[in-house]
Amino acid sequence: MNLKFKFVLLSLVAVVCCTSSCSDNKSYAEQLADERVAVNLFLAGKKVINEIPADSILQTGKDAPYYRIDENGNVYLQVISNTGLDQRPKTDELIYFRYMRFNIVDWCVNGEDDITLVGNMNDMNNPTTYFLYDNYSVDVSSQYGEGIQLPLKFVGMGSEVNVIIRSQVGISDEIADVQPYHWHIRYYRSKV
Repeated sequence: MNLKFKFVLLSLVAVVCCTSSCSDNKSYAEQLADERVAVNLFLAGKKVINEIPADSILQTGKDAPYYRIDENGNVYLQVISNTGLDQRPKTDELIYFRYMRFNIVDWCVNGEDDITLVGNMNDMNNPTTYFLYDNYSVDVSSQYGEGIQLPLKFVGMGSEVNVIIRSQVGISDEIADVQPYHWHIRYYRSKV
């Protein structure tokens, strides 16, 4: 993509993202469309693979592609490090995780240099976050949404990932905000 086209695309999407974050008059369908545009803008300069390879072996590293890991494009996974498929958790296993995240719409509007990272990854004094894997019937799991658990179908415990999570599968208290987030997550097994 040439530089002029990229600038025009970024400008157009920034206007769309700003409009979506500033307007209270948009329908839910319009907000979902704006969310999709923001995610597409974020992914525009990155390698994206729209399906998991048949052998489930994913590329790793900071330059690894983002894999679409659900049918609706609500979750995209970039694997930074993977401990292996034999380290995947079992249903109801207690999983601890540390994370940092940012709002992708804010990234669209303000750019990469002016995003606010939120999370508990860099300060061990922050509260511990955890869920019971693949058990959404308990609040401790359902409050974070399905999006943070989906990568564990493809990576093992101890892995580090970047995940784009759209609102429908994000934190339950934030679904109505219709905002996509980029999460940087590390998963840990309970020592017990």
